[in-house]
Amino acid sequence: MNILSSPRNGLPSPTRPLAENLAMAFGVCFPMVGLAAAIICFWGRGVGWLEINLLFFGYCVTALSITTGFHRGFTHRAYDMHPSVKLFFAVVGSMAVQGPVIEWCAIHRRHHQCSDHDGDPHSPHHGFGRGPLAVLKGMFHAHVGWLFDPEPADLNRSVQDLLADPMLVFVDRFFWLWTLLGWLLPAALAFAITRTWQGALSGFIWGGLVRTFVLHHTTWSINSVCHVWGTRPYSSNDHSRNNPVFGLICFGEGWHNNHHAFPTSARHGLAWYQLDGTYLLLRTLEKLRLVRNLRLPAPSAIDAKLRQIPSPAKPLQPTITTRAREPVAIS
Repeated sequence: MNILSSPRNGLPSPTRPLAENLAMAFGVCFPMVGLAAAIICFWGRGVGWLEINLLFFGYCVTALSITTGFHRGFTHRAYDMHPSVKLFFAVVGSMAVQGPVIEWCAIHRRHHQCSDHDGDPHSPHHGFGRGPLAVLKGMFHAHVGWLFDPEPADLNRSVQDLLADPMLVFVDRFFWLWTLLGWLLPAALAFAITRTWQGALSGFIWGGLVRTFVLHHTTWSINSVCHVWGTRPYSSNDHSRNNPVFGLICFGEGWHNNHHAFPTSARHGLAWYQLDGTYLLLRTLEKLRLVRNLRLPAPSAIDAKLRQIPSPAKPLQPTITTRAREPVAIS
């Protein structure tokens, strides 16, 4: 679904249109087909350094464009960026195949407004009951099932600031172009290096499809794993957790309880031992004068929320706050 062309007048549809579900299924399943092709094609002969490098560097560039651009930049306005940086993150983040940039931000803002409560698009907790089976159902829904649910109502209301940005509107409208480029560019690079069509196919599979598959499931694990397993050092009015595994492989996004406690912070790894690759990139870009005004929580605010976890006997209640820079409430 493209939020620009399908506002639905603020009302949720009973089901997604068939064309949208087919497009969603293609974006989710085609990378899985690529993974299967990689296993079949390279079984018994191993994977070369070209494929490994295309997968690794492609993952790093697209993942950091999501974490730095889509998430901390466009959604939470945790810093200000130069227009060239904005364009780069918007386009390359779209190559992660996680949806058009404005829709991505709208969904995530709605998640923060209603986190683990009624209205959260991808909570693993709300509405699944209790017991091991309920946990599995909730995890599946938060990980991937929610993608096929009816879209939340009135998403446009949450992103009026982004809809007023011509650059982001342009990138959003051509989402599938950036998706195809994200798959074809590693194929073209591999062809330029190997001068063979077999090399181009390897680049397409490993730098395009397998990279997309890996990035999908690490990103979706923030929604599922990081709301179920981990630590909660800060009060956040939801079930968000810090998970060190995803803190590492998702460039700081796995410090998810920190993020929900301080959603507009440019830094998620608040402790010295919490590696935050996205924040390191932001500090580098700041030194290059490509970003500025990195927003961080005050030490007093951190101390105030430390270990003030609501009692399990009391239901979590959402606390919604507003910021002057943003027309949407995020907490």
